[in-house]
Amino acid sequence: MSDTLSHFGRYPTTRLRRLRQHEWLRLLVREHELRPHHLIMPLFVHDHPSSTPIESLPTHHRLSLDDLVHKADECLQHGITAIALFPVIDDTLKDDKGSHALQEDNLLCRAIAHVKKHHPQLGVIADVALDPFTSHGHDGIVRDGTILNDETVAVLCRQAVLQAHAGADIIAPSDMMDGRIAAIRQSLDESHQTHCLILSYAAKYASAFYAPFRDALGSRSLLGASHKKTYQMDYHNRREALREIAFDIDEGADMVMVKPALPYLDVICHAAQSFAVPLFAYQVSGEYAMLRHGGSHLSYDDCLLESLVAIRRAGAQAIVSYGALDAARLLTS
Repeated sequence: MSDTLSHFGRYPTTRLRRLRQHEWLRLLVREHELRPHHLIMPLFVHDHPSSTPIESLPTHHRLSLDDLVHKADECLQHGITAIALFPVIDDTLKDDKGSHALQEDNLLCRAIAHVKKHHPQLGVIADVALDPFTSHGHDGIVRDGTILNDETVAVLCRQAVLQAHAGADIIAPSDMMDGRIAAIRQSLDESHQTHCLILSYAAKYASAFYAPFRDALGSRSLLGASHKKTYQMDYHNRREALREIAFDIDEGADMVMVKPALPYLDVICHAAQSFAVPLFAYQVSGEYAMLRHGGSHLSYDDCLLESLVAIRRAGAQAIVSYGALDAARLLTS
């Protein structure tokens, strides 16, 4: 320890507080920055003429197609250059196979096309998963209580191609099926969608922090006592996440994601140090809800920015966050 200290100097000759005494100086030596273009705004869309609030996600709504365009415009005005879209599908269109996901005119495909028509310069990230479309709330096809991996991947490939043709810039498989990245990449290429990128939810943990998101989609009640632990990762594991990320990169992922973010900063850090591809993190609905429900005991604005910087500091190049627009307003005010 003494050798380490002597290398960097000792008090009183070295006074680290000297670097903190002025705002301009603190900015000059700042190690990490958070800017609006580091943020991705997740948005929910439903097939209704008006928007409805999501009770468990304060300030968020299930947006109509027109309101979705207005919200996208607001994101652009505050420097956010990409959004992630999630469809809220009517229960009457759901079945045990998620068949509606393969309809060319499904809600998500129409939402993608609608946004790109009005804001072609905005990056649109499309969720590839079956849970918004299934009557059981799972991300795949179920048979005798088992999630069928290969059968699900075949459906995801067709879903991804439809979304790419609708105008999605980035396809984001969030299902955690094995082998889906290579299969989707091949399907996209064979469909002349070689320009379409893949953002893999490579290390997606089976987390309790997803509850408000599932409320927004309406899948929480469908799952009931069921769980997703047979395909999403065990939150006790870190090295396994590195294996998942390595596999997806090898299969052709352009970018990879760790989800959730704050409880998994160690995973983000190790992944950033281990791989050279762009690394994203998802500050999920439960993380956002906790910040929002801090009430008079916490400053939401200050805690939001601090948490996002922590995720950036851990190594994430971009962050999906339900507080993205709030943060962008603060950063540009």
